[in-house]
Amino acid sequence: MLFAGLDGELEIRRAKGSPTRLRGRFPYGKKAVLSDGGRRGRPRKEIIAPKAFSFRINDPSQDIHLLVGHSYDRPLASRSAGTLDIKDSADAVEFVATIASALETASWVQDALSALDAGLIGGISPGFRLPPERAVKKPETIEEEPIDPENGMHGAIIRTVNDALLYEMSLVTVPAYDETQIEARNWNARACDEAPHAGMRRALERWRA
Repeated sequence: MLFAGLDGELEIRRAKGSPTRLRGRFPYGKKAVLSDGGRRGRPRKEIIAPKAFSFRINDPSQDIHLLVGHSYDRPLASRSAGTLDIKDSADAVEFVATIASALETASWVQDALSALDAGLIGGISPGFRLPPERAVKKPETIEEEPIDPENGMHGAIIRTVNDALLYEMSLVTVPAYDETQIEARNWNARACDEAPHAGMRRALERWRA
């Protein structure tokens, strides 16, 4: 499973005698910095293209979860349970989650809602996989950013996710990706760390679920 960069908007709605509802929005088309490249490497960035997650969202038979911190042990809602309404558009993924009364006393639910109230939840991070090439011809594209330090461009490798299988959305305090996550993307680290255009002339590794 791959995790996208942290972003989005969250809102809690509570009313006396009614269940707690979370309204969220994850925008498409924003660059997430996965790595600054360290001392010798090159920065790595990722973009989720508009409607990249539409395949599973538009199929109501496909279950999608709302989790805390990408942990299936800390669920908040799901489509199969009838507690997650999720929609896709060219601008963003939007959802409304209803926290079931039976879950409201769970420690992770109380912790998550308290963190939201305190402004400690930093945003939303989708968990997804890339479809196989036999199903989608070009689920992702790789390009190189120009080197223009004055405008904040340092020759980063930019990966754009065009089509992906969305399995969950998570409330997170910080981005979930680490070095293992970064290297799981479809780029060859050795090639990308060479001369700016050498990596684009090489065959990039295929990430497999």
